[in-house]
Amino acid sequence: MLLFFGSTILAVLIYRWCPVYVTPLMVIRCAQQVSRGEQLRLKHHWVPLDSMSIYMPVAVMASEDQRFLDHNGFDFIEINKTLEERRSGKRFRGGSTISQQTAKNVFLWPKVSWVRKGLEAYFTVLIELLWGKERIMEVYLNSIEMGDGIYGAEAVAQQHFGRRAITLTRPNCALIAATLPNPLKFSSKDPSAYMLKRQTAIMTQMRHIDVFPRKKD
Repeated sequence: MLLFFGSTILAVLIYRWCPVYVTPLMVIRCAQQVSRGEQLRLKHHWVPLDSMSIYMPVAVMASEDQRFLDHNGFDFIEINKTLEERRSGKRFRGGSTISQQTAKNVFLWPKVSWVRKGLEAYFTVLIELLWGKERIMEVYLNSIEMGDGIYGAEAVAQQHFGRRAITLTRPNCALIAATLPNPLKFSSKDPSAYMLKRQTAIMTQMRHIDVFPRKKD
């Protein structure tokens, strides 16, 4: 037990300062490509948060977690909404925050299970305590899957828009954020009419979210 807590806390502390160059999902996707006899596809370029467009954090908050700056890793308002929808028989939707997604992406595996959800909660608490919001957002935007073999804002900016992440426009960022529910199904390079509709909705929500990190009064 001491080894578990010691090693996990140490890993979180290391990633507080060190770039995350590889994640379990990247390894799993590469293994899947090899098993299918496909050419390896892995585009990932770590850049600091201040080397990304100021609209990129705003777009993902508008799309994925509008209370990111206010909660402590768990959005209980969204959790309650999800439970109510499940009880009423409506289509199930996820209620994971950006913090939870970051914990899963960096330390765990994608397949859902009670064990993984428990560990995800544990790592979410750790990164909220030891990293803070700015670092969580930086790691999230560098590690999240944004296309087939594409991870992070810099890689998707280069592969889909032919530019650096810092030069992404507001519409570019909204379109990238629109793919995040399923970046292997939806593309920011060749968006469908549905994706363009999502992009417009996200841009509308972005008007109500402060540029990140939020300035203190």
